[in-house]
This record gives sequence, C-alpha cells and structure tokens, in this order.
Amino acid sequence: MGSSKVSIIKEAYELLSDNPEVAGWEAWWPAEGPFERVVGAILTQQTRWENVDKAMSALKENGLLSPEALSSVPLSGLEMIIRPVGFYRQKAVYIKGVAEYFSQHPIEDLHSMPPSRLREDLLGLPGIGNETADVIMLYVAGHPRFIVDAYARRILECVGITGSYDEIQALFKMALGDDVEKYRRYHAYIVELGKRHCNKKRCDCCAVKKYLE
Repeated sequence: MGSSKVSIIKEAYELLSDNPEVAGWEAWWPAEGPFERVVGAILTQQTRWENVDKAMSALKENGLLSPEALSSVPLSGLEMIIRPVGFYRQKAVYIKGVAEYFSQHPIEDLHSMPPSRLREDLLGLPGIGNETADVIMLYVAGHPRFIVDAYARRILECVGITGSYDEIQALFKMALGDDVEKYRRYHAYIVELGKRHCNKKRCDCCAVKKYLE
C-alpha cells in the first residue's frame, strides 16, 4: 500500500505542475527575507492571510522585522502591533521566543546545522509545532521537509492518503527525495488549490478530484 501512495503523490505533483490554475505559484509566500518568513509562519497559524498581512505591515513600519529588534521590544507593545491576527497574545510570546533563538543562532548559519538538531531546537520553542517547524526548515534553512498543513491533509484524503504527521512526511520523502524546490512547489500548489477549491467547496472542478474520476 505504501508504494501505491508514493505513486499517487508523484502523479498528483505532475498533475498540479501541468495545471495552469496553480502552476506558477511557487513564490506565493510574500516575504522580503528569511526571518520575515519565520514571523509569517507563526502569525498565520489559525488566521486569515489578510490579517497576517496587516500585522506584518505594522511590524515593518515599526522596524521590528529582525531578531534583534523583536527580542528587545516589550511584550505588551508587540501584542498591540500584531493585534489584527487571532490569538495575538500567545503569538507575541511565540515570536519573542523565536526572535531570541535567532538572535543567538543567525539564520545564515542554519544551513550548516544538522537538520535533526535544528528541528529539535525549533520544536522546543513555545508555540512551534511540526507544521511551523517544517515551514522554517523548508523555506528558511532549505531542508527537504513537507509541510503537512490542513490543506495538505484535506487534499491527500481526497486521494485516499491518511496517517500521522510523520507517516505522511515519510511518504513524501520517498516520493520527492531531497529535492527542496519540489517540496516548495508542491506546498505552494496545494495551498493555492486549497484556497481556490477547498475553502469554497468547489470540488466539482478541482484538478485532484478530476484525477480520481
């Protein structure tokens, strides 16, 4: 059964790569630098991107999109700045923790850190779970990790693939190997497909749904 799931993952990737509706969205995540992606990964938890964009703009206007600036800003001040996002008080704590970590471990050094050590460090920070850790691993440190987010789970279920986070991660490892760009593209395709179809319950014209028929 594992091999058939791997084949489905490969076929779905090719299908989405040829789909003009989502192909070309590889750079879907607007960010001017790697640390901005780290902050965005935390802010976007259980929040609409429109609200994240407002919070990111406010952080930028206040000169707070660097580890040093965020680690020194008072928590109460940070809470007010990111207030547009859901759970802003908790996220302020999470962002401060990440900023302090990256103040001590510069982002440019992450590529040379053993992936297992980096992921263990990230998961030890407040508010950083598997999904957010893998966003940082993939988009910031450049390690091949698939992001098993809500869109991915919903779309994978449509093709009969379920399992724990680690089980799905292992399937993608077998399907994609260590090709970081494929992981990024695949994630971007799934996010765009989910926004266009899953959010609007447009299953009848979904490329993955048609693949099943």
